[in-house]
Amino acid sequence: MKERKHPRHGQVVPEGAPVLVFLTVCTQGRTPWLACPEVHQHLRLAWEQARSWQVGRYVVMPDHVHLFAAPLEDRDLEQWVRYWKALVSKAHRNPAWRWQTDHWDRRLRVKESYAQKWDYVVQNPVRHGLVTSPEQWPYQGEVHPLRWD
Repeated sequence: MKERKHPRHGQVVPEGAPVLVFLTVCTQGRTPWLACPEVHQHLRLAWEQARSWQVGRYVVMPDHVHLFAAPLEDRDLEQWVRYWKALVSKAHRNPAWRWQTDHWDRRLRVKESYAQKWDYVVQNPVRHGLVTSPEQWPYQGEVHPLRWD
């Protein structure tokens, strides 16, 4: 079996081109600690406080988070991810709840891929047998409406 490599980050984005990133961040060892009201609130607060990127739609699963983000001023995605992971870790203060070091990101290239990716993400709790319809999953939402312009 081929070993999985670390994701490649830091894609070059042409000036003036729309930027929308699909991001997946996992817990260390895929430990299921994310899907609870306390952590959900900490995530939302951290994303609201961050000033360099905006979070659009997101789904928090027990052991990973899927979200869509767009840059405001700074395009250093890795620094922004480290920032909000640190805020959440300081807020919950549980040393057993740790983040995986890396993350997966992909810049969306066309408007249609945003809709396709969102459909995949919002169905994730259903595929995992956590709910029978996406609307039942309480750990999802939208922090900022992100437009594809």
